Amino acid sequence: MPITDLLERNSKLFGDETALVEINPEVQEVQRVTWKEYELIQPSGTAPYRRAITWSVFDEKANRVANLLIARGIRKGQKVAVLLMNCLEWLPIYFGILKSGAIAVPLNFRYTADEIAYCVKLADVDVLFFGPEFIGRVEDVADELGKERLLLFVGENCPSFAEDYYLAVANCSSVAPKVLIEEDDEAAIYYSSGTTGFPKAILLRHQALSQSAKMEALHHKTTHDDVFLCIPPLYHTGAKMHWFGSLFTGSKAVLLKGNSPTSILEAVSSEGCTNVWLLVPWAQDILAALDRGELRLENYALSQWRLMHIGAQPVPPSLIRQWLRYFPHHQYDTNYGLSESTGPGCVHLGLENVHKVGAIGIPGYGWKAKIVDEQNKPVTKGDVGELCVKGPGVMVCYYKDPDATAEVLENGWLHTGDMAMQDEDGFIFLVDRKKDVIISGGENLYPVQIEDFLAAHPKVHDVAVIGLPDQRLGEIAAAIIQVKAGQTCTEEEINRFCMDLPRYKRPRKIIFADVPRNATGKIEKPKLREMYCGVRLVEAQNRS
Repeated sequence: MPITDLLERNSKLFGDETALVEINPEVQEVQRVTWKEYELIQPSGTAPYRRAITWSVFDEKANRVANLLIARGIRKGQKVAVLLMNCLEWLPIYFGILKSGAIAVPLNFRYTADEIAYCVKLADVDVLFFGPEFIGRVEDVADELGKERLLLFVGENCPSFAEDYYLAVANCSSVAPKVLIEEDDEAAIYYSSGTTGFPKAILLRHQALSQSAKMEALHHKTTHDDVFLCIPPLYHTGAKMHWFGSLFTGSKAVLLKGNSPTSILEAVSSEGCTNVWLLVPWAQDILAALDRGELRLENYALSQWRLMHIGAQPVPPSLIRQWLRYFPHHQYDTNYGLSESTGPGCVHLGLENVHKVGAIGIPGYGWKAKIVDEQNKPVTKGDVGELCVKGPGVMVCYYKDPDATAEVLENGWLHTGDMAMQDEDGFIFLVDRKKDVIISGGENLYPVQIEDFLAAHPKVHDVAVIGLPDQRLGEIAAAIIQVKAGQTCTEEEINRFCMDLPRYKRPRKIIFADVPRNATGKIEKPKLREMYCGVRLVEAQNRS
């Protein structure tokens, strides 16, 4: 079925029940709410700002968005991008795009202006919804995007180069448009990237999205009575597809702006959350606050909280052992996936397998997995090879990139680029990444982009960027810099130069040393990783 059928079903079955709640702990005062159907629960400055919508209102808002797009000439198969921070408008806009028959294109809110323009043009986007946080970046490339693209601003005080979304949608019908959508139709483009810099556009079908919703509900035993706390950004397949479990069961979800230990526990307590997905740094922050006595569990209503699961980066077993000492009644799961596999779950640990913490798990619902050698032949259990997965969530292709598609898709099998091994019980352990992407706090950092930036420094002769293990973030970016002969350079100079990089891309460690290259001129990054972090291929699993 198309993923939009689930929303329409929930509107009919659970119309008056809460679907989505937005909480912003940093805002303690009344703000204007343009759409009258939004419910402003907290009227004044004693509690975090909170908005909520029911399933019927969610569906009506999506219909308004769909009818707006159709009225502006958008037809089935055209592309519409979303560049918003997490907010109550995000998912109705996303589903409105899908209901119009268009293909939704979520954009990373960390993108620079150049990256926004690149992704919009690569995906052939005709409409861009964007929020107030992105005015400057979008304005910088508005002329480059051209007047033929419709820019819809979701916020107060619409800039002159865009159109006010609230005014545009106000008079649109809340009745579903008569657009035939089938499960084999293309639904969304999500962005990913290897080590070459700018992202690749990953094309997914409705069927892949619907299957991920069912899989999420089955993996985590989600019921209609569960309440999911969503903290990571909705542009990410991880956050979106975990929320799909709520969509599948018609259950409530909470969008929390902020990830401090206090705000997380307060949201769990006040909203009755039962299911929370965390990144490793957030779980570590909660544990550290508990260790220091800054948080006291008895101050919160947490008895209903049954499941904590983690994804997006390797999970240290010691973290989970410590977590279960504070929360002994919690179920735990970890999920492995890629945007190319419609997000998390193609491999997952399983609620009953906490004794296997450290593994990414076994193939998920509807999935197969194998580990192969360089000749694409299955390896023996215990040996290392490349992890390949096959299932209903495998992408259609990299949009407009047949060569890159052919490199990773073979007879329905997706080559993940991750090196893994399987133990005697059939559980899969990640060992190392074939690609050089650095995953820091759940975000991908692309070394070539950072290397290219640092190479422009007048004292830098050569540079390589690798990931070093970090207890809190999983990895941090380290720059190995070879200084030009006769020059001297300091860490302070490099750090000052990097101020022009987005904060999350700045190297957190600077190492002055020669950069080794092989005979073909390629940087020998495996050698660097062995030199500076002691990571060997078959020993890398011990990092966790």
